[in-house]
Parts: sequence; structure tokens; C-alpha cells
Amino acid sequence: MEDVKNIRYGPLPADSPYVKPFRLYYTQNGVEKNWDCLKVHDSVAIIIFNVTRKKLVLVKQFRPAVYYGIVSADDPNNIDYKKYPPSIGVTVELCAGIIDKPEKSVKEIAQEEILEECGYNVPLDKIEEVLVYRSGVGVSSAVQTLYFCEVTDDQKANQGGGVDDELIEIAEYSIEEIEERMKPGNVHTSPPSFLFGIMWFLTKKAPLYR
Repeated sequence: MEDVKNIRYGPLPADSPYVKPFRLYYTQNGVEKNWDCLKVHDSVAIIIFNVTRKKLVLVKQFRPAVYYGIVSADDPNNIDYKKYPPSIGVTVELCAGIIDKPEKSVKEIAQEEILEECGYNVPLDKIEEVLVYRSGVGVSSAVQTLYFCEVTDDQKANQGGGVDDELIEIAEYSIEEIEERMKPGNVHTSPPSFLFGIMWFLTKKAPLYR
């Protein structure tokens, strides 16, 4: 996962299947304005708790945008990999994925992501919707649906890790370990959906498992 090299920047191709930049024009209170936006896919995220071993099941992966955000103050085309090792771009996140299969329901996509990324085969009726909200409201305002599910060791169908060329590592944390990570003063590279999801879990579900 951390064997990353030859990083370079370039213009966004017009045929990108994931990101479509555009400028939105509007009139507000009689004043002509504009705003640069991105059209991106809506997504799902799932809080997974293994009740057999009392562990949250999370994922780790290298996020190029996180790495860029850290190194962008320096020369982007002459990166010092000793100063900026690729490990700084590895995040801990909820199991998640984009909604890009119109033939499947949002919950079916969540079910598929749980199996592909974490290896658990979870029935649809055991996946609980938590909240639907918008992320990236400054540029994209994409919809994300947050779910929760319990899993057991018996539901483990494969090793997970993603599909195709994805490099995803499963990371498990006890309630006490995740509480330590969430203490004030810690700096996270994890996305807001992870932070919100974990705080929801600690508030609503963790007391049931202690």
C-alpha cells in the first residue's frame, strides 16, 4: 500500500468518470455571482461492528488527495519521499463506496461494499440506515447514506481488501482503542464521515456492547 512513487500532477481529463468540474452562475439579492463546483457520485458508508470479538471493522487505504494536501506547499513535481513518505497519505476510514450501479438499491450497494472491502456477507435486513446527509457542501454537495451493521466471524466469506486494483487493508479497533483515537487534541486524516460515524457509534451503540 505504501509502495508509492513517481507522483506527478496533470490536468483533469474531460472524460473523467468520477469528477466533472463546472462553474455555476446565479443572482443573489440582485448581485451576479458564480461558484466553481464538482459533480461527483453519491456514496455510502458503513459502520461495522464485529460482535464476536467486540471490534469495529474499519479500512485503511492510500488517499492521493490527502497526500497532495500535505505536500502541496512544496514543489509538487519534486517530492522528497523521505520528508513526505507515502504513509502520511494512508487513512483510517469507514467501509464505503460510490453509488454507480443504477440497477442496485443504495442498501444493496452498501451490502456489496461490506463484502468486497471487509469480506462479510451481511443480509440486507441486518443493515440499518443511520442518516442521509450531504458531504463536500463547498464544492460538490454529494449525498452520502450512512449505515450500521453487526457482523460475526461466521459471516466472514472472504479476506476483503477491495476489487480490481484496490489496495485496502482491514483495521480493527476495540471500543477502548477507538475512544483513545477520538480524544481531543488528536489530528486525523480520516474524513468527516468517519469522525461522525464513530461518534454516533460511541454514543448510540457502544454502551450496548460494554
